[in-house]
Amino acid sequence: MVDCALVLEGGALRCLFTAGVLDVMMERELEASYVIGVSAGALSGVNYLSKQIGRTAKVNIRFMQDKRYFSAQNWLQKKGFFNFDFMFGELSERLLPLDYETFEQSKQRLIAVATDCSTGEARYFEKGVCSDIYQAVRASCSIPLMEPMVTVDGAECVDGGVAMAIPYQKAIQEGYEKVVIVLTRDLTYRKRPPSMAVQRFYEQVFKDYPELLKQICTAPERYNEMVEEILALESQGRVFVIRPEEPITIGRMEKDKEKLRALYREGRRVGKKQWKALSEYLARS
Repeated sequence: MVDCALVLEGGALRCLFTAGVLDVMMERELEASYVIGVSAGALSGVNYLSKQIGRTAKVNIRFMQDKRYFSAQNWLQKKGFFNFDFMFGELSERLLPLDYETFEQSKQRLIAVATDCSTGEARYFEKGVCSDIYQAVRASCSIPLMEPMVTVDGAECVDGGVAMAIPYQKAIQEGYEKVVIVLTRDLTYRKRPPSMAVQRFYEQVFKDYPELLKQICTAPERYNEMVEEILALESQGRVFVIRPEEPITIGRMEKDKEKLRALYREGRRVGKKQWKALSEYLARS
C-alpha cells in the first residue's frame, strides 16, 4: 500500500475516464492508502477498494440503457433518474456482484463527500466510521433536481460537488504529502455561471435551504478557483494530476455505448501514458 491520497472528481458518466485510470492502477497493484471521491468519483472508489477491475465500466456501459438503472420512470416513482435501490440491490448482489467482503475488509480509507442541505457545507463520510457508507455514496451522487435528498447520520444531503467538487484540500489537511488527483475535465475547461432563468428556478425549489442555494449558485466560481489552485500546486510538484487530454464531449447522462467505451479506453490510455511519471512522483522523497 502506498501512503498517498487519491482524489476522484465526479461528473456522472464522465467517470468512465476515471474507471479507465483506476483499472490501470489496479492492474499495476497501486493501492492508495486514502481515497476520497465525489459523486461518481465515490462510486468509482468503491470498485477500486473492492479490487474489481472493469466493474465501473461494465455497470455503466451495460446498464445505462436499462430502465431499471436510469429512466424518467424512475424519477416519477422515486424522484430520481438513477435507481439506487437497483444499483445497490439486484445489480450489486446478483447481476454484477460487488465484492462486499473485499471492500469492507480493505485497509484503504474511503471518504465519500456530500453536501449538507442545512449548512451548505461539505460532509465527509468515511467507510467504517459513518453509519452506512453505501448510503453516504448515494448521497454523494444525488445531483440537485435530478435526485432526491438523502439522509445520512441525521443530515439531509445532496451531491458533494455542490460544496466541494474536487476535495484535494481535505487530503492535504489530512497530512498527505503525496496527492494524486483524477479529474474528468481537460486542462482548458472552466464552468460557466447559471443563467438567470436557471438561478430563479433553483431559488424556487430550494427556498427553504438558503445555505444550499448559495452554494449551488456559487459552485461554478468556486470550481474555477479550485482548478487554478490545482494548476499552481501541480506546477510546484505538490500534487500529481491525471486529466483528459482533450475536452470530453459526452453528455452527463450519455447512453451511447460506443462513446462510453471510447471514454473508458481513453482513461486507460492516459493512465498508462502517465504511469512512469506517477511512479516517479510517488517514489520521490
